[in-house]
Parts: sequence; structure tokens; C-alpha cells
Amino acid sequence: MSTFLGMPAARDRRGPGPDAAPGSLSGVGRPEDPLHWGASFPDAAKAALDNGQLRRNLGKATSTIRTKRARVVGEVPDWEALRDAGSAVKTDVMARLPELLEELERNVTARGGVVHWARDAAEANQIVADLVRAKDTDEVVKVKSMATQEIGLNEALAEEGIAAVETDLAELIVQLADDMPSHILVPAIHRNRTEIRDIFLERMADAPPDLTDVPRELAMAARAHLRRKFLSAKVAISGANFAVADTGTLAVVESEGNGRMCLTMPETLITVMGIEKLIPTFDDLEVFLQLLPRSSTGERMNPYTSMWTGVTPGDGPQEFHLVLLDNGRTKVLADEAGRSALHCIRCSACLNVCPVYERVGGHAYGSVYPGPIGAILTPQLTGEESDLPYASTLCGACYEVCPVKIDIPSILVELRAREVSLTAGSSGHTADRVWSAAMKAASFAMADGARFRRAARVPRLLRAISRNGVIRKLPFPGSLWTRSRDLMEPPRQTFRDWWDGREDQR
Repeated sequence: MSTFLGMPAARDRRGPGPDAAPGSLSGVGRPEDPLHWGASFPDAAKAALDNGQLRRNLGKATSTIRTKRARVVGEVPDWEALRDAGSAVKTDVMARLPELLEELERNVTARGGVVHWARDAAEANQIVADLVRAKDTDEVVKVKSMATQEIGLNEALAEEGIAAVETDLAELIVQLADDMPSHILVPAIHRNRTEIRDIFLERMADAPPDLTDVPRELAMAARAHLRRKFLSAKVAISGANFAVADTGTLAVVESEGNGRMCLTMPETLITVMGIEKLIPTFDDLEVFLQLLPRSSTGERMNPYTSMWTGVTPGDGPQEFHLVLLDNGRTKVLADEAGRSALHCIRCSACLNVCPVYERVGGHAYGSVYPGPIGAILTPQLTGEESDLPYASTLCGACYEVCPVKIDIPSILVELRAREVSLTAGSSGHTADRVWSAAMKAASFAMADGARFRRAARVPRLLRAISRNGVIRKLPFPGSLWTRSRDLMEPPRQTFRDWWDGREDQR
């Protein structure tokens, strides 16, 4: 079904509901499909808007990150040139992806690594589970990774009797709370420090009983808990921010040092990487290692930038496996209008400036990829009908901050058009008939100057039902608009009347 404006009607989806109520330690649970869970976006957003604590948490965090980002970006005189360079590199990668992937495989293999190809989440999870079981261990440590979140790796390993321990502080909080990430960069952005203390006391067995909500104490409690895991782990699992085709080098950037511990201490390292994370040459890192930290955490450079190339005897893991994940990416690559979504370097800058995300949080999107980038990436990866392209005001702020210049608003419009066409065709063309009637009426009015002048005066009649400059409820069919958005009060004077009056005064 479609609404008058073509927006799909709410559709129920499998999995848990929107963000947990304020004060609740348990999160939304672990969904069956990490890319498609929970209520429809309109329903989930409505519930999230009733959560005042959530809005306060989000507002404070996103405004802080925005301010930091603006400051460090302002220090770079050639920032726009860097954005252009980043965009050009990613465009080149998409044009040559098959050959670059083969080059990466050759170079990783030549340096002692093993490359595995996974067509979907099930194949990737099975590859990792088999590798871990072969090491005779039932616990692994993990670096924060969107790719492993996307495929539900932790849950798949748990079914095989293998515990995956998240070592990023925010990911650990989310894991302990049986929750889902609410932000690409700051997964626990929807939690405040009092909630985090309560989660630690209830769910982390070795948390100090007198733990307070002082940030340093919370960090030290997590550090002590994780240090024991690092020292005993045989296998670590990571994602990758970048993979260099011409050298076979993998790179992970992070701020806490947990990634460095995972990437250097265990005997075996398994990296799960989306195939779009490639860059052609080592020199290209110069561009992205300037763009990413400033856009994500508002830092000039990441505190920890770890790179490894295959296996080095006596230094770091002695066995390295790289799992190259498709999971819908080649389908996105084939879409000329939407393929630039694969340029994303997961900085999350678009989330931090999005007025929709700031008010409803990440869980409302029902995907591990929330915010503007999630609104274009998730529907393309799943290939399913989605209301996410409507989770935007089309204000363009996401494009202005994207370090690789992904034109998210244009892709949103394209996905909306496809959704309207699809849903109109499956609902007896009701939306088409209503839209056609509206356009015929507009065409009739605009075809004649006198008719257009009279039509322009009609909206002034709505001033009678305006309250404080806003119209919140219209009769049908206008009610299809005002049930989800307000209408500003029309001006007392049309532009034509103002212009005529101006002429009379001359």
C-alpha cells in the first residue's frame, strides 16, 4: 500500500521493537536478520520520540562530535581537494573491483595469508566457525567490526559453542546489555554513564561492587575485564578499514588500543572484510588517513593505526585468514544510480548531522547501518521493500560532511521513486490515480495566468485553521500530509499581490 504522497504504508518486520525504555538494562535483543529487524521506521521512530532520555543522550553526543569535527576540518586548507581525491579513488575502485580483488588475493597469499571468498552471511559465518574450531578453542576476542555485525557473526559462533568477546568499550556495553548498536562509530551512544554502570554491575561478573558512574572508573573496570581475555585468547577476529591491493596490506584504525591487542597477541587472526573496502595503492592511504579520523571522531589522526601484511615469523599472529564478503555488494555495484553507497568508509559523519537520526536514534532504522548511509545502503544490500529512504528531510547535510562525497540525497530520491513505482503497481494503482488527478488540476490552473492567480490565493483560506503559525490538521486528502507533518501558515499576501502593490507605489 502507498500513502497519498507515495510513501509506503507501515509494514511489520521480524525481530524486536525500537529502543528500550529509559532505565532498562536490557536492550532490543539480537535480531534474526541484522539488516532488517524491528517495527517499520514510522512506528519505531514514533516510539523513540517518546523516549526523552534517548533524545538527551543523542543530542549531547552528536553535538559534541559535530563541534570537534568542524574544528579539525577547519584546520585543513585543502579539505575539499581531499574529499575530491577520496571520491575519485573510490570511484576507480568500483570501476576495477574484480581485478583489484584478485590483485589483493595474490599479494595476501604471497605473504603467507589465506584468502576465503564468501557470497553471503551464511558462508562467511561458516568459514569463520570452521577456522575457530580448528584451533581447539571456544572463545575469541573481537575488534569492532561493522561487517561482522552485518552478518550476525557473534550469534552464529554462539550456536557453534564459541563465545565472541567484543573488546571495544562501546561494543562491550552493547553486548553485555543484549542490545544492538545505535551508531556506526559509537555503538552505545544511546546509553548514558549511569546506565552503563548498572549494566556492568549486573552483567560483568568481575566488575568492582563499589563501581560508580565516573567515566574513568567505568573504563578501568572494562580494561581489567578485557585484559584477561587478551592474555588468554588464541584467536582474534577483526574487520578492516582498508585493504591495499598492490601490497596485500590490511589496516584498522581505532582509538582505544583494544584493536592493537587483538591484532598482535593471539596466534591466529581472522579478518572479515566487505569487498568494497579496497584501495588500489599504499599511497592512497595518505588521503583516507586524513579524511577518516577528522570525519569520524574529530581527531587529527587515530591514536592507533595498525597495519599488517600477511604473516611475519616471530611477530604477531602466525596464521592470518582474510574472508572477503559480498553479501549483496555486487548487486549494489551493478546499480549505476546507487553504487556510490559502496564508497562509504564508515566514518558516521552523516549520522552526526542528520536531524532525523538525532531525534530517533539508530534502533529505529532496524539495521546495523542506521542514519542517512543506512537509509541508502540497507535497502540495496537486502533488495527488499523498505521505508528507510523516507527517513530523511533531504536537507543535504549528509552530503556536505561526507568525506568521499556520496550524494546521499540524490540516491534517496531515486530509491523513493522506485518504491513508489513498485508499491503503486501492487496496490491497484491508487497512488497513481490520486497523483494523476492532482497533476491534472495543477496543470489546468497553471495553463492560464488568471486561473493561476486565483489558485494562488486559495491557500490563504487555511489561515482560519492555523494555530500559532502552524496548521496541524487538514481535512481529507490534506490529512494524508498533516498526519505525519505540520504545514506552515500561508502568508497573508501572495507574491503576485506584493509585486502589484510594489508597482502601484512607483
